[in-house]
Amino acid sequence: MKVLVVGGAPVSTWPSLEEYELYVGIDRGGLFLIEQGLPLSIAVGDFDSLDEKERDLVFAAAQEVKQSPAEKDDTDTQLGLDLVLTRYPDATVTLIGLTGGRIDHFLANLWMVLEPRFMPHCQQLFLKDQQNSLQFLLPGTHTVYQETGMTYLAYCCLMPVSNLTLTGSKYTLENQEVAYPTSYASNEFLTKQAQISFTSGIVAVVQSKDN
Repeated sequence: MKVLVVGGAPVSTWPSLEEYELYVGIDRGGLFLIEQGLPLSIAVGDFDSLDEKERDLVFAAAQEVKQSPAEKDDTDTQLGLDLVLTRYPDATVTLIGLTGGRIDHFLANLWMVLEPRFMPHCQQLFLKDQQNSLQFLLPGTHTVYQETGMTYLAYCCLMPVSNLTLTGSKYTLENQEVAYPTSYASNEFLTKQAQISFTSGIVAVVQSKDN
């Protein structure tokens, strides 16, 4: 199943969208889905970013509403992602509307893939905006395919990584031991694909372009 999870960042930050089988609006993201003429399968959040009229609109349009208290341990995005992966553990999940605003929110959204409940699914998660596309890799050997319009390639180690090997890109590594979170930024594809392998850790692969 292909799922789109939409946060509250402005629609101007959205990438080009495909068609999805499930549309999940996180707080104000549900309102943005409606305004763009897209379905709202599930609305998730405390909805504190909406006024009464907007909240009524979201509640009326959503096929299902999961409302949370304003004071809680999980962020609205964590609640939405947990709901999706609990119901559809094999889903491919594209997350948009989660970047371009407050840095603390972005870091929460980036680092949540490290949680034990999400880590086994991290290769199913894709965090995108108009300028960037992130995918997450577990240990192994992987081929990364260049996305249309993307210029730059970066390998961001989110934790210590062992035996990091990069090939098929402008800058390469062989069996590099990475002791702390590190971004190997501003790399480039030589062809339409590149390879990465490592034996422990998690790597976020970022494809991006200039604005």
